[in-house]
Amino acid sequence: MQAQEATRHGWSHALMRRWPTAAALAAAVLVWGGGLGDLDEAVSGFGELVLVLALEYLILARIGRRGASWPVVGSMVVAMVVIGVQDAVPLSAVIAATALVLLVWEAVAGAPDGRAVFGAQAAGMVGFGAVALAGLAVDPDLGRYLVAAGWLLHGVWDAVHLKLDKVVSRSYAEACGVLDVAVAAMLVFLL
Repeated sequence: MQAQEATRHGWSHALMRRWPTAAALAAAVLVWGGGLGDLDEAVSGFGELVLVLALEYLILARIGRRGASWPVVGSMVVAMVVIGVQDAVPLSAVIAATALVLLVWEAVAGAPDGRAVFGAQAAGMVGFGAVALAGLAVDPDLGRYLVAAGWLLHGVWDAVHLKLDKVVSRSYAEACGVLDVAVAAMLVFLL
């Protein structure tokens, strides 16, 4: 009886430690259940979201507060909804403008964790932006693979940040990495 109790406690403890993975898998199920849309919609929508992923890291590197990872993500979701509802400016334009402001701010004021950390995030923003732009610029049949590669590479980006324990909270890096790989798989295998 005690062994059974210990096993149950072990499973619940393990699940509690892996809550970011569970949350990410639940989010992936919601994305899948909501449908990916047609090919053009999926490529453009998920292409823009690759930029959002990189922007989150850039914002967190600029403010230098890893503990703000989840509030920043929540704020960005609210901002994306507001931008989408107003339909006055494309999300990609807001992302580019925000990234530019952050780059200028860092150049003027410096970054809390140093220029090397911020520079790596800026390079990530440029790299993921290039992949997203390439995915949007080509035929949607090819674009989905480029956008999927962006999501997969961002999952690797998350894993590196999880391992280094830098820029974002560990829980965010874990959740984001799992979701990124799941979305990449959906783009490749479910469209």
